[in-house]
Amino acid sequence: MGRLENKVAIVTGGGRGLGKVYCLRMAEEGAKVVVADILDREAEETVSEVKAKGGTAIAIKADVTSEADTQHMAEETVKKLGRIDILVNNAGYYYGMARKPFNEVSLEEWDRAMLVNAKGTWLCCKAVFPQMKKQGKGKIINVSTEAVFAPTKGFIHYTASKAAVIGITRVLAGELGQYGICVNVIVPGVVDTEATRTYITIEKFDVSSVPLGRVEVPEDVVGSVIFFASDDSDFVSGQTLLIDGARRVH
Repeated sequence: MGRLENKVAIVTGGGRGLGKVYCLRMAEEGAKVVVADILDREAEETVSEVKAKGGTAIAIKADVTSEADTQHMAEETVKKLGRIDILVNNAGYYYGMARKPFNEVSLEEWDRAMLVNAKGTWLCCKAVFPQMKKQGKGKIINVSTEAVFAPTKGFIHYTASKAAVIGITRVLAGELGQYGICVNVIVPGVVDTEATRTYITIEKFDVSSVPLGRVEVPEDVVGSVIFFASDDSDFVSGQTLLIDGARRVH
């Protein structure tokens, strides 16, 4: 029996990249997976892969910046699968983001990062809260970035929005603990994904900066998501976990 047997998990941005890996692994662990994504085709492809491996999954189109969409996401999940046990706030604005000095970031770019990464996380938490409260238990896993812990140049809008995610996590851990809801945040490093490859040449990445001596891959991150989603972490909340091969320590 898997660690997430009979649990229902929503993964935002589950159509590609890390989100897709989370969906596949959670299904392997027994969860029924909701692939929530603004990208229809990619979401359906993830669902097909889950089903091909014998898992259960559905796709729900959702723009995490829309309160109506996030409410619909939660309502449809309960309607079709009966409950919500896990939320992974993976959707984010990163792919194709313009990297530039802080004083050259446009107001539109700044607002977009905050809208998707910070407001989107808040709206999704807000949407699943009533059902998790009703159940008396829930797991919320938010996603930040290693850049918050380093003087990363050119990404002030992204870094600030992801720092907000850590703040959201800590506040919600304090507010939702009384309802049996645990809220934690994972902090991946430089992971080899399609999005990361729009910024750097992975093959030229300096692995000497990683004590574990290699490039991080999606499979390095997913185990921590499973831990936070499972009953093994029932007394762990409000925590920030760096997953970057010890490039940063916290």
